[in-house]
Amino acid sequence: MKLLTFSPRDLDSPRLGVVIGDHVLDIYRGFRDLYDATPPNWFSDLKLLIEGGEPALDLLKRFVSDAEKNLRSSSPTLLKNLYRLDTIDYYPPILAPEKILCLAANYMEHAQESRIKPPEAPYVFYKPASALIGHERPIIMPRSSEKVDYEVELAVIIGRRGKYVEASKAMNYVFGYAVFNDISYRDRQMPPGWPEKLDPFGQRWLHGKGMDTGAPMGPWIVTKDEIPDPHSLRIGLKVNGETRQDSNTGNMIFKVDKIIEFITDGITLKPGDIIATGTPPGVALATGKYLKHGDVVEAYIERIGTLRNIVMKEPI
Repeated sequence: MKLLTFSPRDLDSPRLGVVIGDHVLDIYRGFRDLYDATPPNWFSDLKLLIEGGEPALDLLKRFVSDAEKNLRSSSPTLLKNLYRLDTIDYYPPILAPEKILCLAANYMEHAQESRIKPPEAPYVFYKPASALIGHERPIIMPRSSEKVDYEVELAVIIGRRGKYVEASKAMNYVFGYAVFNDISYRDRQMPPGWPEKLDPFGQRWLHGKGMDTGAPMGPWIVTKDEIPDPHSLRIGLKVNGETRQDSNTGNMIFKVDKIIEFITDGITLKPGDIIATGTPPGVALATGKYLKHGDVVEAYIERIGTLRNIVMKEPI
């Protein structure tokens, strides 16, 4: 299933939806109308649904099956809860994750183009939840940065609470996957003269990675049953139609199971937490092609979809 948080255009009323063809069905209101019953709270928010575990997901699957039958019938009751995908506003699929964890240099060629040594263990940093934006929302170029970069990444959404998770069991903790764009502000991230002149405290991760709108994600989450192998997906990014990144998730240095094992060694992952697994080569740090006002950025991953955002300069 493809699950998203959306609202009918201009209503600013976030709802949980499931993609059916080129439409999205409002799950909470659809359940209410189809069964003439009060929906469970699970169906009002994607994080609540994930926290509900297998019972919530099984109930949703049964509802979606019944809903599809109803929509094919001669007298569908759900049409008023069905919206074309091009008529909705998108939010980040998870509105308030506790953690957004990102990997640096998890593709060998990206490490090389960035002139850094590939890590011997996953190198993980945080982004604040305040940086999250959804599909078709603007990436704001802040007044304090002139070198705004892009990084397409496979995002892993955690489905179960876990600590000290062994790699052999790690995939049992995955709920699904999404497209993530790790926006970076290179002139804020890299100290002057980097890397020849090293700052003793290293790169500046807070403003270099975590400024507002610096974490586009979406357009939806694809449940893991639709992606048996997350390490065989074409991944890439275009700016104004020009291909800037084009690779395969199989080129990750550290795979999803090892990443989860590493993170949970002392840290508890919770339902709805997001792990962005690193980017392939082709970023502006290497090419000098930084984002500018009006650019259209399209990050895509095979079997998931395309995340599209327009770049806008922050007003003074």
